[in-house]
Amino acid sequence: MCVAIPGKVINIDGTKATVDFSGNTVIAEAGLVNVKVGDRVLVHAGCIIQTMDEKMADEMEELFNEIEDLTI
Repeated sequence: MCVAIPGKVINIDGTKATVDFSGNTVIAEAGLVNVKVGDRVLVHAGCIIQTMDEKMADEMEELFNEIEDLTI
């Protein structure tokens, strides 16, 4: 299963963006959508696929945290 996860753009260099995921940073392709520093974005397979508002990003992060806390 593949999942797109929310992050925050902290730097842009050409079509590459540095995205922060709760303290972990990755370089993602930013050429598919218009982004700016500070945008909350969804990243899938190394590409930013959409921007999102703060509320939606926060809700997704909460959901991922809840899933992470589940034990089987």
